[in-house]
Amino acid sequence: MPTLGGPGAAEETAAPAPGRARRFWSARRIPSALTALVLLGGSALLLYDVAAVRADRPGMEWRHSLADALERHTLDDTTVTVGAAVLVAAGALLLVMALTPGLRRLLPMRPLPGVRAGLTRKAASLVLRDRAMEVSGVQSARVAVGRKRVTVRAASHFRELDDVREDLDHVLAVGVAELGLAHAPRLHVRVTRPVGKR
Repeated sequence: MPTLGGPGAAEETAAPAPGRARRFWSARRIPSALTALVLLGGSALLLYDVAAVRADRPGMEWRHSLADALERHTLDDTTVTVGAAVLVAAGALLLVMALTPGLRRLLPMRPLPGVRAGLTRKAASLVLRDRAMEVSGVQSARVAVGRKRVTVRAASHFRELDDVREDLDHVLAVGVAELGLAHAPRLHVRVTRPVGKR
């Protein structure tokens, strides 16, 4: 069996695993709790007022005030337009939050039977940065890991830039494969000289 980082490691770690990896969904407990509390409070208040009117008691003042305000203000008023826009934006935000997974910082790894794992972007960046720093000639490196792309910016204080870039491409390709991500991101490497050097 090839050792970690040795020849053939990228091919071995890149082998497909059974199952399908899906992104992690955020629980979003705070927005859900706030929305539920607002809806519960509004529904309880409206239900209480309707029950009071059915029991031959006067309705709450806010219903009369609201009816008067709706009678005075039309759809052409700026206040009504702004309020409607805010409500539409809030509704669109809630729909987006309900239909998207969230947790963009967590990258799903290849699934194994009975195991579902993820790797944070920060951890993946640190691993790949350490790999890049092991390449001869690399003085510093910055790594940004996204869901579809890994961007590496390295500074080389000696050796030809093309040679350093070629070594980085090879080392980081193996490193990306060994991360075990479900969807391997594309690798983009840029090598420059440090500031003040030519």
